[in-house]
Amino acid sequence: MMHLTSDISDYPTDFVPSETDGQVESCGTSVSSDASVPTKMSDPFDTDAMIARALEAGFSQAGKLNMESLVLMPEVRDMCAADKCHNYGKNWCCPPGCGSLEENAAKIRQYHHGILVQTIGQMEDEFDIETIQLTSTQHRANFSDLIHSLKEEGHTLLPMGAGSCTICTHCTYPDAPCRFPDKAIVSMEAYGLWVSRVCELSGVPYNNGRNTITYTSCILFR
Repeated sequence: MMHLTSDISDYPTDFVPSETDGQVESCGTSVSSDASVPTKMSDPFDTDAMIARALEAGFSQAGKLNMESLVLMPEVRDMCAADKCHNYGKNWCCPPGCGSLEENAAKIRQYHHGILVQTIGQMEDEFDIETIQLTSTQHRANFSDLIHSLKEEGHTLLPMGAGSCTICTHCTYPDAPCRFPDKAIVSMEAYGLWVSRVCELSGVPYNNGRNTITYTSCILFR
């Protein structure tokens, strides 16, 4: 998720997602309505060590992900459908190619721990496109490198990135399978997550000061 701190809100003032709506898909480990949902693992997971690892990888901030915050919202998917990024229905990592809310919720329930990672850029003003692009490139590169290293070490994980997949100039969707399924990363928004809410519930700042640009991603672990 990219967040540009300015005087403009990310969502309309009347946008108040309801977590009690029957269409909302909750992915927290406390969900008990589905018998197939696994209980939380008792195996130790060193969150602090993984956060330190993320900071060493070059991220500006990192923190523990509150798994109860992973609520997939149809309202977020509706914003994707507005197609302001021109990738809706054109990319395997964007809706609807990345799966339904129900499918993604089932996938997320297989994981029990997570961290949030952020890259923050300081802009000269809110029109500083160069800093926005450089921060995006840095975030994507660091995230890709970290994911690759963790997989090489044998970690079972689910990464959720920031923004659309840009590995290929032209995505094969929907005519052929993804060329790089092991490298392609679906964004938090594409999953249906309200990213600022996830950050808030996880105690990780989403607004990092005036004239800053913040890219947020997360990694889920079993």
